[in-house]
Amino acid sequence: MHYRNFGHTDLRVSETGFGAWAMGGGAMIGSTAIGWGETNDQLSREAVFAALDAGINFFDTADIYGLGHSEELLGQWIGRRKDIIIATKGGNVAREGQFTTDYSKKHILQACDDSLRRLQRETIDFYQLHTARLPQLQQGECIEAVQELQKAGKIRYWGLSLNTFEPAPEAQYLMERGLGHGFQLVFNLLNQQSLPLIRLAAEKGYGLIARMPLQFGLLSGKFDKETRFPVNDHRSKRLVPEIIEAATAALEKAWPLCEQYQCTPTGLALRFILSFPEISVTIPGIRTAQQVADNIHSQFLLSPGDRDFLQTLGETDFRPVLEMIKARG
Repeated sequence: MHYRNFGHTDLRVSETGFGAWAMGGGAMIGSTAIGWGETNDQLSREAVFAALDAGINFFDTADIYGLGHSEELLGQWIGRRKDIIIATKGGNVAREGQFTTDYSKKHILQACDDSLRRLQRETIDFYQLHTARLPQLQQGECIEAVQELQKAGKIRYWGLSLNTFEPAPEAQYLMERGLGHGFQLVFNLLNQQSLPLIRLAAEKGYGLIARMPLQFGLLSGKFDKETRFPVNDHRSKRLVPEIIEAATAALEKAWPLCEQYQCTPTGLALRFILSFPEISVTIPGIRTAQQVADNIHSQFLLSPGDRDFLQTLGETDFRPVLEMIKARG
């Protein structure tokens, strides 16, 4: 496993991390799926310890994942370990059977305390405002809250988990004021829109977490037009057959590189992201020990020419697929 600096902080993170959303289980808020279908806690435990054995030291979760279940599991298994870096998030809430947000100072302070309890930790390494928008940042309560939490020693560093598709005025707002220490953003073969922000934020010393590296599994090469997801898997609304079919066709131009590098589509997708030194860590979602092995199997360096080729595909062949994905939300 290779390690990278998380911006200008003293965190040294494994370049491949552990995305712990899926192990929260098939939670629902009313009729809205907020998980990835049913999970098995024993398989999740095996995955966590396989990740540790592989040298993964960065685990990303959120209080909304499984309505706290993901945090609780990490707390039971690794919460007290000082050598493990845990990132979590607050601000997305279930209230009266509805999915909503709350970035008030009162809520963020309480949400962090609740996360600390579930994670069985005294300090959270990197605390993120979960897709807070510009008006909430400008209002200021959530920023006051994280600054107070940092001063109290309840969090070491803080930042934003950014919205999926927009050009992130929220990141610009923090960077202009020298606030925060890192951003979590979407960056993968199909969705390369964050690249200008990645370069700017890295120049300013922010740590960068690349989420959705496999675009909900589309980049694993394992789906086809017959693939269906259960109702308690959020992909049942997002990855409809038309999107899977379009992505499969578009990605045919990328997959010949797998033969050249002797890797799987998953390996190529992850190495594309990690070919950008500005990225601190990428966090593929992990359910099983086999997925840990799949995610770390390929350690090759992608040539500059091949990276440029994949970037060109992102601007041409992949763009119509991205627009379809955007339309589904």
